[in-house]
Parts: sequence; C-alpha cells; structure tokens
Amino acid sequence: MDRLPNLKALQAFRFAGEAESFKAAAERLHVTQAAISQQIKTLEEQLGVSLFNRRPREVALTAEGRQLLASISQGFSIIEQGVIQLTGDPTPTQLNISTLPSFASRWLVPRLGSFQNSAPELTVNLTPALHLASFEGDHLDLAIRFGKGHYPGLQSVKLFDEYLIPACHPSLIDNAVSLKQQISKMSLLTDDSPDLAEAWNQFKKISGINFHDDASKLQVNDSTLLVEAVLAAQGLSLLRFSLIYELLHRGQLICPLPVWIKSDFDYYLVAPPSHFKRKKVQDFERWLDSEFAITKTRWTDFTDSFSK
Repeated sequence: MDRLPNLKALQAFRFAGEAESFKAAAERLHVTQAAISQQIKTLEEQLGVSLFNRRPREVALTAEGRQLLASISQGFSIIEQGVIQLTGDPTPTQLNISTLPSFASRWLVPRLGSFQNSAPELTVNLTPALHLASFEGDHLDLAIRFGKGHYPGLQSVKLFDEYLIPACHPSLIDNAVSLKQQISKMSLLTDDSPDLAEAWNQFKKISGINFHDDASKLQVNDSTLLVEAVLAAQGLSLLRFSLIYELLHRGQLICPLPVWIKSDFDYYLVAPPSHFKRKKVQDFERWLDSEFAITKTRWTDFTDSFSK
C-alpha cells in the first residue's frame, strides 16, 4: 500500500467497530449516519476487504474487521495519550512529586499540610528517591532536584540558594576551652554528595583549623542520616542550611563558627515545560515560593546574628 487510509475514515471505523453501530459512530463524531457509511465503504474499497457484515437493522464486524480494529484502537489510543501528555493533565486530582529523601523529610513534609489545606481537592503522592526520576509516561508531575539546574529537555526554576554551614550538638562545646582546639578534635561526619568534597577544603581554609589526622570519620549516602548523626552528638558536619535552620532556632544544633560556604548545587523545581501549564503545578509552585521566602528570611537572620 502506497499510503495509509484517510484518518477520518479510520476514526469512523474505530467508533463504528467498537460499538458495532454506524449510528453510534455518527453521534460520536457529530456527522450523519450516511457519512459514516460512506467513509467505511471507501475504506473497504481501499483495503480490498469487507470490514462489516451488514444486516437490515445492525452491522457486525467481520474477522478482518476485528483484526483491524485492534490495531486502529491501539494506534489512536497512543496518539491521544501523547496529546494529553503534551497539552493536558491525565491526573488532575493528583499531584505526583519526586524529590530527595533528605529534602522530603527535613523540609517538604513538615510544611506540606498547609498546601493540602489550600488545595483539598488534590491527593499529593510523594516519592523520595536518590536517583533522578524519569518523566517518561504520565505518572510524574514534577520533581524537586538538588543540582545546577541543567536538565536536558526539562524546564527548571531555582527555589533557593543553598549554603553549607558547620554544625554540631551543643553538648560538644565547652566554653572554657579554645573553640578551634575543640573543633579540631571532633569526628568529621560527611556524606558522598559531590557538593561536600570541595566544601570541606574551603571550610578548613576559611576557619584555619587543622583537623587531627586520627579524627574518626563517618560517611553516609544521604543527608537525613547525616543530620541524625549530628543530632546524636557524634561529631561535626557541614550541613545544608535549609535542612537544619529550624534545629538551629530550637537550639538542638549550633553553628560554632561564623563560616558558611555557598554550595555548588541549589534546589530546583523541574518538569517538562508543558507540566508548568497545569493549574495544580502552578499552585504548588506559588506555595513553594511563599515557603522558601520564609527560609530566605531565616538565612538573613542567621547571617545577621553573627554581626551583632
């Protein structure tokens, strides 16, 4: 066959075949029954097979018709799904989010209740993951990622300029002893995040502290575990301000030195460009902006506190 049949004829056949009714297809496509009959007749002539057995008051698919219908229905379904992914929202009552476990537990989940109160019609599905989630398929609306904002094929919106600060449990500091001497003897707690490797070198240079070679070290693969280790008074760590500023405010952790280092990575809201047109995503983005505005204010208060 040199060329495919007319799409209108195939669509007419699809609806007529699924209902085994020319009348139902005509109503579905808002045309006359005679128009459906003519389109299918033209299709049969082009294919050289009979697709329907015609009876006085009904039509029934032939074996060839059933075979073609399976392929045609699947093809149109794929086309419709592609259009929905590009222009629509396949799950308008659900907001599906992927993000890092540390950000989910330390920042997002404690605040998420206020968003759900403002959008009670939405069910929020949160998937914490260390890997970068894929937007293939229609299950994921957006992701909150920690990186440099460059994600091929995706749109990214920066949420917060992240900083790393030294933090430890207050019980580890004795005000009667030299602060730098105490810090130099602390165990170092770190994770394998790429933004921390160079940050430690910068911290040592800025602070002027030479850590003992025999200082024990703990390395984990998630910032949540790192925060827990610091809360348990196991040593000193460089932690992301956004994840611990409430712990600092409550006195559960302290920043022993007026040192902070700009992280190479920041938090970004990431999704295909078409997803940002969805109302639920726009509502969530506005809510994130308002919540991060508070985090930014806390950062200003934190840095100002060392100049007083």
